[in-house]
Amino acid sequence: MKIPLAGVIGCPVGHSRSPILHGTWLKYYGLRGHYVPLHVEAEDLERVLRAMPAMGFVGANVTIPHKEAALALADEASETARQIGAANTLTFRAGRILADNTDAYGFMQNLLDGAPDWQPDAGPALVLGAGGAARAVLVALTQAGAPEIFLANRTRARADDLARMLGGPIRVLDWESYADALSNVGLVVNTTSLGMEGQPTLDFPAHALRAETVVTDIVYTPLETQLLRDAKVQGCRVVDGLGMLLHQAVPGFERWFGQRPEITDTLRRAVLAQ
Repeated sequence: MKIPLAGVIGCPVGHSRSPILHGTWLKYYGLRGHYVPLHVEAEDLERVLRAMPAMGFVGANVTIPHKEAALALADEASETARQIGAANTLTFRAGRILADNTDAYGFMQNLLDGAPDWQPDAGPALVLGAGGAARAVLVALTQAGAPEIFLANRTRARADDLARMLGGPIRVLDWESYADALSNVGLVVNTTSLGMEGQPTLDFPAHALRAETVVTDIVYTPLETQLLRDAKVQGCRVVDGLGMLLHQAVPGFERWFGQRPEITDTLRRAVLAQ
C-alpha cells in the first residue's frame, strides 16, 4: 500500500506554515503519510499537477500565485471554488483533479469559534480589501445569509470589479469614507496585509465602533494586530486570523488522510512557533 503524500504548491513556498500544520496532525494521529512544500514555477504547474498522482500524491494545497490557475486546470470544481474564482485545495482521484476552496469555510469557522453568538443579521458587515482573501470572505458571508455587506478598498475600481463579479448584497464604499458606516456595522473584517509584520499599520478609526461589533483580522503575524487591540479598547469582541489558516486545512486533511483533525491549543502553539 502506498504511503499517501500531500503538499503545498506555491512560488515561493518556503514561508508556508502548512507543512508544520499538517505534519503536527499526522504525528498526533499516528497516520502514515507525508506533507511537503513544493516550489513550482507557473510554467510548470500543469505538468506537475498531472504527474503528482503517479508519484503517490493524494492531494495538495495551492497558495499564491497559483490559485486561479489551479482552478482552471481542474477536471471538476466545487461551487464555492467557482464562486471565489480560485482553488486552494486539490484532491487527486482516479486520475482526475478535483478543486475546492476551503478559505470561506475556514473564515466562517474561525469567526464562529471566536464569536459564537455572531448573527449575520446583527448589522451590515464591512470588509476591507479586495484581493483573493476578500473574495473568500465575501462568499462566506453571502453563504451565511448576511443581508448587507459593505466593501472598501484603497483602489475603488478593484472593489467595484469584485462586487460585480460576486453580485449579491455587496455595496462598495470609498476607502476615504467607510468610517461613516462604522456606527452601524455588526462585523468588521480586515483582509488586507496592513498591520502584518513588515507592513504599514492599518489606519482604522476604531473610536467609531459600537461595543457590539465583532472585529476580525485575517493577519496572524502578529497574532494581535493594532486593529484588534484598538477594537478591544472599544469593548468589541475580536477574533485573530490564525484560526482561519487552521480551519481551512481541516477538509483537505480529512480527504487525503482519512481523519478529521481537531483544532487544539497545542496545534496553535506549534504553528505560531514556526
